[in-house]
Amino acid sequence: MTPERFHQIVEAYGAEPRRWPQQERAAAEEWARQHRVEADTVLAEAAGLDAWLAADRLEPPGEALRQRVLDSAPVRQPAAPRRRLWWSGAAVAGVGLLGGLAGAFAVSFFVLTETVPPVHESSYLTSSFGGSSADWSGE
Repeated sequence: MTPERFHQIVEAYGAEPRRWPQQERAAAEEWARQHRVEADTVLAEAAGLDAWLAADRLEPPGEALRQRVLDSAPVRQPAAPRRRLWWSGAAVAGVGLLGGLAGAFAVSFFVLTETVPPVHESSYLTSSFGGSSADWSGE
């Protein structure tokens, strides 16, 4: 434990050793025992600040402040009418219906024209040079 680190600990955590970081507490207490005069000076300054901070009390808010806050709160708007929810549900259903119609049209087109859409190889079977990677097995 260095004097600088002892000063940092006391400045950050106060004069009470139980507030000091647990992993450094024993070393700081030992340093304070070995350097009693310097440690007492630092601890006395920190104890004064600790007492001043402990004496600070916060009063609960008064009724006038509470009423001002409540009066300044925005007025709550009524919930959205059910008809808006109905329209959003109808929109989702309409999109689904249009997707089904588009799929049915595509399938009927291929059935009526007796053409089969081209089948492409999966991307994991192709290389950046084109063709299948299976073509390279003979090399």
